[in-house]
Amino acid sequence: MSLSAADINFATELFNNIPDLTTRKMFGGLGIYSDGVIFALMKSDTQMLLKAQDPEFEAKLTAMGSEKWTYPRKNGGISSMPYWTLPDSALDDPDLANVLAREALALQR
Repeated sequence: MSLSAADINFATELFNNIPDLTTRKMFGGLGIYSDGVIFALMKSDTQMLLKAQDPEFEAKLTAMGSEKWTYPRKNGGISSMPYWTLPDSALDDPDLANVLAREALALQR
């Protein structure tokens, strides 16, 4: 499944206060960048994810209901990526989505 123009528009509107926002289609999903730094993904099923590699930020996201992105491997194991689901509350609140995105970006720079 590939993302529609409406899905991409939702992502750019959600993060409309992030400077130098760009997107790039990849693997059926979407990479979301600020000034060339990836901070979020939209998976092909439209699930939104934030990059988080800081334990305190991960704990904050978890407390907000986020889950770490994991997937099954061919050998039966589980792998994970440094991305966490965007809290449901942020999907309905662009101000909160932008606060979290800025925090994700600050921890990468």
